[in-house]
Amino acid sequence: MSDSALASGQLPIWIKLLYTLFVCALIPIYWAKYGPANFLWFSDIALLTLVAALWLENSFLASMMALAVLGPEIAWNLDFIGRLMIGGKTGGLSGYMFNSGIPLYLRLLSLFHVVLPVLLVWLMVWLRYDRRALVAQILVALVVLPVSYLVSPASANINWVYGFGGQQQRLPPVAYLGVLMVLFPLVLYLPTHWVLLRFFGRP
Repeated sequence: MSDSALASGQLPIWIKLLYTLFVCALIPIYWAKYGPANFLWFSDIALLTLVAALWLENSFLASMMALAVLGPEIAWNLDFIGRLMIGGKTGGLSGYMFNSGIPLYLRLLSLFHVVLPVLLVWLMVWLRYDRRALVAQILVALVVLPVSYLVSPASANINWVYGFGGQQQRLPPVAYLGVLMVLFPLVLYLPTHWVLLRFFGRP
């Protein structure tokens, strides 16, 4: 990025346009293939929200999405790269990327998971992390998780509301959902908040 761009505070227009065009192409395809409930995935919520964050250059929105998905997206990429190196198999976070039963174009669209964490870190460098994102994202999760449970089937397991890696059997489904609503803020959001605040917090 150029010094003049940094001085003006404007994000490069080509990134905004390219990202927006990609999202506009993805939405109708995902809607037709997976249905509207699929957009409840936090990664999909981040994908859509970052369109607004980019055009508005909004640190608050970008920070919420970094808090929500940066950790899981890094885990997805580590799993994906590991499978590429040792040979892909189904199962795991990125296992579907190696499932020949899924059309290639859908798997290529899912490569947004590779771009998303890079974009989020870049936005944190540019816009800085807004500490208010923690409370806001916790509130969003407390809405999205129950909605994911109510509107999606167990086979879709959106946001892992039926179990990590598959449907869990140890707890009643509603009890497991309650545990998940506690774990997301404590195990995922709070540690990510500390890291983002440490490295990208506003002076």
